[in-house]
Amino acid sequence: MTATPRPHHARPVAARGVAVVLALGVVLALGACSSGGSPSPTVTPDSTADKGAPPSPAVPSAWPLTGVRSEDVAARPALAVKVENAPQARPQTGLEDADMVWEEVVEGGITRFVAVFHSKLPETVEPVRSVRPMDPAIVAPLDGILAYSGAQAPFIAAVEKSGTQSVIMDRGDAGFSRDPNRAAPHNVVGDTKAFLDQADDDRTAPPPAQFRYAAGAGEGTASADGSKAATVDVTLSPAQRSVWDWSGKQKQWLRSEGSAESVSTSGKRHAATNVLLLSVEVVDTKYKDPAGAPVPESMLVGKGKGVLASGGKSVTVRWSKKDQASPVELTHDGEPVELDPGSTWIELVPKDTGSWKIS
Repeated sequence: MTATPRPHHARPVAARGVAVVLALGVVLALGACSSGGSPSPTVTPDSTADKGAPPSPAVPSAWPLTGVRSEDVAARPALAVKVENAPQARPQTGLEDADMVWEEVVEGGITRFVAVFHSKLPETVEPVRSVRPMDPAIVAPLDGILAYSGAQAPFIAAVEKSGTQSVIMDRGDAGFSRDPNRAAPHNVVGDTKAFLDQADDDRTAPPPAQFRYAAGAGEGTASADGSKAATVDVTLSPAQRSVWDWSGKQKQWLRSEGSAESVSTSGKRHAATNVLLLSVEVVDTKYKDPAGAPVPESMLVGKGKGVLASGGKSVTVRWSKKDQASPVELTHDGEPVELDPGSTWIELVPKDTGSWKIS
């Protein structure tokens, strides 16, 4: 794998923005003092210029990873956590609060999740597991933190080379514990606050947006232009079938693991505003897991076909990702695709062995 480090530029950019605002304030002040009989600009009594303090930096008007409107976007980095999805790992804790969840096939045909948190933070996430070769391409565009239990040395090196900060249980980093009510290795608990407390000064906060979002619900590309869809049935492998049923009452897609409802330890059904299917090439790496099974890699740098489901409708899309540090770009009929504001689950469907059915 070739990993392209992502330049860390968020804080210099913010500094330049403050400098520009201050310079503009000086120009306006000089203009107010100039001669020529023109009226001075109106200054409100509570102007920050009157108080002698620089203005507060502008904040996004929407959560970047969901597109949901807000005037109070938290200035924290994205936190990605590697979560297991083997039958022994269910039910999981915390997935219902993720802004984005990526599902990927690992050895043996089971799947794991990369759950990304920003707008909401559950107290804990469980069970946390190890990273795989495709994870750097998923998390690099976020320029945040990836928390995981451990991995083979080359996989860890690839994550860190991508510009992402690793928080690792096997290295002794803070925030990990064991659930006494579960059997190892399916019992690692992650403390999200402890993970974020370890963020270094190079993280981008808030994180950059990963997809385009429409202004409101029902205005995204699939909702506005798609065909009606009640069920999105995805076969990722012989061992994993992920099914999404549209709920008109909840205005969300409800997830099942095969025929069984997918629920959190809280009892809440896993759901998503958008379900995005990406057809990806999956290759065998030279690595094997401790049991001797080949470790696969879903190739995200490249392009391919896909489907976006939102608002009880679906539309075909083309996806592309030019390099590891770039987010996935989506088009439909050559035009950029917009998602409905809300959470998104992304299914990385093996091109040759996976499939999906929309009905």
